[in-house]
Amino acid sequence: MKLLILGGTEFVGRAIAEEAVRRGEEVTVLHRGRHRAPDGVTSLIGDRTAPDGLAALADGTWDAVVDTWSAAPTAVRDSARLLTGRAAHYTYISSASVYTWPPGPDHDESHPVVDGSPDAAATDYAQDKRGAELALRDGFGADRSLLLRAGLILGPYENIGRLPWWLSRVARGGDVLAPGPRDLRLQYIDARDLAAWALDAIAAGLHGPYNTVGPQGHTTMGELLDACAEATGSAARFRWTDPRAILDAGISPWTELPIWTPPGSEEHEGVHRIDVSRALGAGLVCRPVAETVADTWAWLSALDGRAPQRPDRPRLGLDPDREALVLAGTPGTAGPTG
Repeated sequence: MKLLILGGTEFVGRAIAEEAVRRGEEVTVLHRGRHRAPDGVTSLIGDRTAPDGLAALADGTWDAVVDTWSAAPTAVRDSARLLTGRAAHYTYISSASVYTWPPGPDHDESHPVVDGSPDAAATDYAQDKRGAELALRDGFGADRSLLLRAGLILGPYENIGRLPWWLSRVARGGDVLAPGPRDLRLQYIDARDLAAWALDAIAAGLHGPYNTVGPQGHTTMGELLDACAEATGSAARFRWTDPRAILDAGISPWTELPIWTPPGSEEHEGVHRIDVSRALGAGLVCRPVAETVADTWAWLSALDGRAPQRPDRPRLGLDPDREALVLAGTPGTAGPTG
């Protein structure tokens, strides 16, 4: 298969490119040149936000296109228009954020979505992703467009800072504020599993929207932190703390304590209770959390613990002084693994 990836040098795009090369596909990536392209690909340089930013794609045909864009929908609109007669299939890495809030538990692909426009400049993340979906549909039609509405994505190459922060914090050791309950069910997908399934779906000619995240309860908060301790060799003591105490202390779920959202909250139902039966029925397979965590730590260690950070996303994690203050006033429960 001749595959064109718009992006392909960071996180999900890189995972897709590397998996495609591993499978023996002929891969071309168009990127801005800010990061080294994966080995084994043809590298083209172009900035989709600049005039003539798609000039490197003036010639060529492909069996399939994969697009990871997450800003102004006009970039997807322009690439879809350019490639509509030169590619058979177009996959867009969208987001479960396109669903109207709050989506409620067990929401599937039929849930209402936010408004968006293919002709919009960058507005907010959800509307940008929805506008890009509409841009792709307009350019390629419903039967040649695949929309992967991803949920929480973790794994090597993560440039958001969620799992890298937890790994670094656990590696530092000592008493760790562990947001309870320990058995809180989490839902996420390893970027490499997303990549593998995306390529399988393209080969099968799938189209339309698919929620692409692992099964509900694929792991728990306790299992995730235990895996962090195991991977880093840390003797950190997890102080499992009631969600109410965390919220009363003014700590923000998801940002100051990445991945975690309080049980029963709209945030937890929107992020960790997504119906993925359609993708699972089409063959989505997800690796164990211990493998995702261990491989992410190995990658992070090779970078001397300094994970890349997307400039358009805020840095995540709880300030050590604030953590210490909360721990000083919270009994919690302690133990090397909770």
